[in-house]
Amino acid sequence: MNQFLIKNAHLVDPQVSLDEQGDVLIENDAIIAVGSATQEHDTSHAQVIDASGKVLVPGLVDIHVHFRDPGFEYKEDIVSGSRAALKGGFSDVCCMANTDPVIDNAAVLRAVMSKAHHQAFCKVHAAGACTKGLKGEALADIGEMSALGAVAFTDDGHGVQSSSMMRRVMDYAHPFNKVIMSHCQDEDLVDAGQINEGAVSTRLGLLGWPAAGEEIQISRDMQLAQLTQTPLHIQHLTSAAGVEQLRAAKAQGVPVTCEVTPHHLFLHDSDIDESYNTNFKVNPPLRTQADSDALVQGLLDGTIDCIVTDHAPHAAYEKAREFELAPFGMIGLETSLALMITHLVAPGKLSWSQLVSLMAVNPRAILRLDPVRIAPQSRASLTLIDPNASWDVTEQEFESKSSNSAFLGAHLQGRACDVFIDGKHMLIDGTLAHQPLSQQ
Repeated sequence: MNQFLIKNAHLVDPQVSLDEQGDVLIENDAIIAVGSATQEHDTSHAQVIDASGKVLVPGLVDIHVHFRDPGFEYKEDIVSGSRAALKGGFSDVCCMANTDPVIDNAAVLRAVMSKAHHQAFCKVHAAGACTKGLKGEALADIGEMSALGAVAFTDDGHGVQSSSMMRRVMDYAHPFNKVIMSHCQDEDLVDAGQINEGAVSTRLGLLGWPAAGEEIQISRDMQLAQLTQTPLHIQHLTSAAGVEQLRAAKAQGVPVTCEVTPHHLFLHDSDIDESYNTNFKVNPPLRTQADSDALVQGLLDGTIDCIVTDHAPHAAYEKAREFELAPFGMIGLETSLALMITHLVAPGKLSWSQLVSLMAVNPRAILRLDPVRIAPQSRASLTLIDPNASWDVTEQEFESKSSNSAFLGAHLQGRACDVFIDGKHMLIDGTLAHQPLSQQ
């Protein structure tokens, strides 16, 4: 029997109205007692963890990451990506389908999930593609991939350009109760845009990327979701107008959820200067301070459902190119939690309960994963956070193969210190377990 007794933690779980000091007893893969009820059990053989001053929450989940496996393992693979996720405090992640080959059929999905099962340090779920090869021309094998465990469908990296194709995707996915995750990008309008269209793009001589290129497809896809009654999830929301669109649609009962990244919350196009630092080049691009303010407000009022990283690793030589030639994207798994604590929780703008909803509860609900609660009989997938840990973002901190982060050099507060996944102690006082999850 494997037992852990976590003592004196600040327990936070809005699902069970929990926000108090207490103990949690884990036995094998489940929580068996919380609070004073732990005293009713024999804990003489339990490993005791003193969590005084720390916060215990349901295991964090990131539903939008790129592990580049298969096809681009030199940037990241399932082993390195899952190690980065674990260090960042995540028990579960969902990988996107834009690999090589694309995850658009049962054979590729089966291979990815087999590797994830045997080699990953956290739970790795996979999204299947909406269309074959992400080309928007023919439906992917949504039914077969659903049967094999694909948790969502998305052509992330591209917007589905044809309205009729997007409608067919939703109609096909509807019986399987799978969410369609939409990368909203009108490619005719965005064209070769590099950064947000505005004063900064003009000053730097870079092609502008108007927010309307995102907002047009947000509107289209929400109307299609209303028409088909298929659950829709808007990926990496960036603009104030987009927030308003989501707020209005939710008020009208459209089955839609949405996500935001820390870099769109805490960075702006004005951070891009004459150094042309390509770590700031992301898709969709960084917008204005006013847009970021609107995104934060969307978090506070519940319009935005979850935080994701859109973890997008690239090799150093790829990001060292001219700005126009460098690939879009930055990594984020190891900084996401700390950025949220530093900029929103520590200043009192966001409560711990709200943070747990955004980073643990809602992501599971969106993907139809089984809920995890700090309650008896729940799976013991938990994240223990030290809210007072102080650290600097350096390349040496990263478990990821890549270091393309625009937050390099930042001083942050708070980080995960322990992660349990189905009762297995995978992050131990900041140190990763020596073997993958399946071998514990």
